[in-house]
Amino acid sequence: MSDPVTVIPLPQPALLPVEGSAEHFPVRRVYCVGRNYADHAIEMGHDPSREPPFFFQKNADNLLPAGKAFPYPPLSSDVHYEVECVLALKSGGANIKAADALDCIYGYAVGIDFTRRDLQGEAKKLGRPWEVGKAFEHSAPVSSIIPASRLGHPAEGKIWLEQNGKRVQDCDLNQMIWKVPEIIAELSKLFTLAPGDIIMTGTPAGVGAVARGDRINCGIDGVATLSVEVV
Repeated sequence: MSDPVTVIPLPQPALLPVEGSAEHFPVRRVYCVGRNYADHAIEMGHDPSREPPFFFQKNADNLLPAGKAFPYPPLSSDVHYEVECVLALKSGGANIKAADALDCIYGYAVGIDFTRRDLQGEAKKLGRPWEVGKAFEHSAPVSSIIPASRLGHPAEGKIWLEQNGKRVQDCDLNQMIWKVPEIIAELSKLFTLAPGDIIMTGTPAGVGAVARGDRINCGIDGVATLSVEVV
């Protein structure tokens, strides 16, 4: 059977490079975990107790591959950086057990969840969804993916972000409230996960505003680094 004819050209797939390879990782969905470090939960005015995790989404075409500048978005004057550990899934399913969750991971990366904080705050006050604050163009810069077959599954390691040479976020992966296997298990209760899914696992304290001309450097020690210019 021939491929179906489409009335408009098919959208280009979102692809992320794989470190040390000519291959790319095709992205299906992008999930994000909210307030997954206790100090960030406190910073944002919330109780950091271990309540059930909550999730939101960005779009696959919001991803910004390494080496590209971040254009300051319209309709906002308060855009914040949030450094995050990023998971790339090679398999999925529903109701995945935490004991089996690491088997779903293809690799890891470091990323930034840029947020239009003023628009997000207004949406919160009105009881509306957050998409205008989170799921905008180029809002998720991500490093190349490092395969877990080479890296293993890091449960600790310093996660950090520098703004114009000053370190403003500095924490450790072991400070996550919900650990990586638990994140996958809890998320799979709500959605059927699949190969190509990306999960951004939350940010530590120290988030703040960026301005045009800023140079953002971030990383997870032993995993990856990422540099982004705000233009």
